[in-house]
Amino acid sequence: MSSQVGLASGSISPVRDSHVKSTRLSIMSDNTSPEMNDPNESPKGQIDGEQSSAESPQPKAAKPDNVNPMVRPSRAIRPHGTADGLKLATEAARVAIENNGMDVMVLDVCAQSAEFDYFVLATGTSRRQLHAISELIDDALEKGLGDQRLGIEGYDESRWIVLDYGSVVIHLFDEETREYYDLESLWADGKPIALSDLGLTS
Repeated sequence: MSSQVGLASGSISPVRDSHVKSTRLSIMSDNTSPEMNDPNESPKGQIDGEQSSAESPQPKAAKPDNVNPMVRPSRAIRPHGTADGLKLATEAARVAIENNGMDVMVLDVCAQSAEFDYFVLATGTSRRQLHAISELIDDALEKGLGDQRLGIEGYDESRWIVLDYGSVVIHLFDEETREYYDLESLWADGKPIALSDLGLTS
């Protein structure tokens, strides 16, 4: 689990609820290391016993500056793509909408996070409603789609319930807590997906 600072990918005031630390919303930087050569191997084009020419060093290939390592197809962190994650996010959003969740949003964070593909955000007006939405989402994703929840936080407090489905994290807030933490701004570089594009209507 990451620390509190990972939530804002920068800094944020100390959180009020301990479950916030468990959301693991950290952004991973590119940690691709440069190619290493065997120190006992002769440089390319050099015969054992000869000195390499100082005037003609082997140039290193320049690394493109515009390549985002989080969305490369070859990255092992997403070997199967993001289609399954989007399916889970769509179903979670559908359940929230059908149970009167407000301001339902699906946020694509593939390019910002190595851990998550999508966030689903929704607001409820009461503890009972948040519990109901949480339980119905679990039912739809686990029984309906055959997925398995990895963790849940904040259920007892019912101010910010976090359902962790690995590539998808569902955030269910009461109005005050959603406004206070303002994940939409903290993850402003993420891409909101129109509900209509997912076949949903609010």
